[in-house]
Amino acid sequence: MQALWMVLASFFFAAMAVCVKYASAWFNAAELVFYRGLLGIVFMWAFARHHRVALRTSHPGMHAWRSVVGVLSLGAWFYAIAKLPLATSMTLNYMSSVWVALFLVGAMLLSWRPGSGERGPRQGPLLLSVLAGFAGVLLLLRPTIEQNQLFAGVVGLLSGLTAAFVYLQLIALGRIGEPDTRTVFYFAVGSTIAGALAMLATGVSPWSWRGAAWLAPMGLLASLGQLCMTRAYSRGSTLVVASLQYTGLLFGAFFGVTLFGDRITASGWAGMALIVASGVGATILRARAAPEADPAPLLPDNFPHAEVAEGSRRTQRRT
Repeated sequence: MQALWMVLASFFFAAMAVCVKYASAWFNAAELVFYRGLLGIVFMWAFARHHRVALRTSHPGMHAWRSVVGVLSLGAWFYAIAKLPLATSMTLNYMSSVWVALFLVGAMLLSWRPGSGERGPRQGPLLLSVLAGFAGVLLLLRPTIEQNQLFAGVVGLLSGLTAAFVYLQLIALGRIGEPDTRTVFYFAVGSTIAGALAMLATGVSPWSWRGAAWLAPMGLLASLGQLCMTRAYSRGSTLVVASLQYTGLLFGAFFGVTLFGDRITASGWAGMALIVASGVGATILRARAAPEADPAPLLPDNFPHAEVAEGSRRTQRRT
């Protein structure tokens, strides 16, 4: 059942990306972040009220920090969706697992003291999975984007980088016992505030009811995707769930080809496959290395860390 939750989450996120791509013809990325957050507030407030989940929190600072990084990731992804083929933008965002693996390798190297007599970190396979992921990015970008889309490709890659930090922050919120509904609600609040501030700089597009028709399903699908993903991680096997998240790339490729006429070359498909294999491999290797590894040097001193599923399971037990 938890595998089904992750597949559903991947489908909802891919469908949300379709709404974003259509709506981007009328609204800029800042506006889409604002409307996505505003609609998310309404949906999550109703959801929390129905399930009698209190929205008051004792950790506003952690939610604020999660929202800041999450909004940066979301805005970068929305920009990439508007400028790149759908499958390409989604694949770059799904590089987050590879980035987390890179953080883990870096943390182990930073914590190793050569003069202490300890054996150096032996994470060659994990490092190879990271390199394979970036090789997949090169295969994916070179044949599938035009020269004038290179900036959008870099922004899409950065969306995956910041998404990796988001996952680490979700771990922290899970370990202190924050309910999933409350976490999603405050991210919607942060998205609304950040989107409104960004609109002061980017301006407001002329209102179009045709474009607005995509906003409600965008907000609904985003909230449903987050809830399904959180439930999958809180009750399912970490490795199975993390691997099944890549079904979103299949949905994205299908929507891109059928709805937008995207053409994915053989090299593009090979790059996507390499990124998926790298992400799954990095997840498995991280799980094996977790008892020895500690990403703390990359995080603030008061920032908790652990595997995503472990943090979510503790949240489930406490709530």
